[in-house]
Amino acid sequence: MDKRIFEIEEKLKEKLPAKRYIHTVGVMYTCASLAMKYEYDIDKAMMAGLLHDCAKYHDDDTMLKRCEKYNICISETERKMPHLLHGKLGAYYAQSKYGIDDDEILEAIRCHTTGKPGMNKLECILFISDYIEPSRKKIPGLEKVRYCAFNKGLEDAVKMKLICVLDYLEDSSEKDIIDRSTIETLEYYKRLK
Repeated sequence: MDKRIFEIEEKLKEKLPAKRYIHTVGVMYTCASLAMKYEYDIDKAMMAGLLHDCAKYHDDDTMLKRCEKYNICISETERKMPHLLHGKLGAYYAQSKYGIDDDEILEAIRCHTTGKPGMNKLECILFISDYIEPSRKKIPGLEKVRYCAFNKGLEDAVKMKLICVLDYLEDSSEKDIIDRSTIETLEYYKRLK
């Protein structure tokens, strides 16, 4: 196992609030489980899971300012919902603060919040793991997405997660500001099979 995983985990334990740290470790091990199931590099999956929320400790205003400072592109939806920026800022931190130079890991972190059409195996693994990790409280479709992830396939699990998330957002106060990437991602996965 990549020894950097343990080193970074210790740093994040100090940096993240306890609840976020527990979620992070859950995502890391869920990524490892899905990597084993789908024959993907376990260390890379664990690293992506470990670092996926490494910028999530910032408040919305700080995330906006940091993204502007580091010239990270901000969409109109992200400007209205800055918490969506933690994936992009997290990818930047993974590279600049934690020394990750693997483009596949960085892109998985970057897109784990909204998804994107045509995600590769690692991107799907992280996108799903963030939703189904063991410490998640009851969220819409959790059991269905877990079932799909381990019994139907990554693409089915991605599609099921997106359907659940968008159904939830449609019924919430955030329905007017759903990120276009999420809608495009669902449209892409609905066209498969």
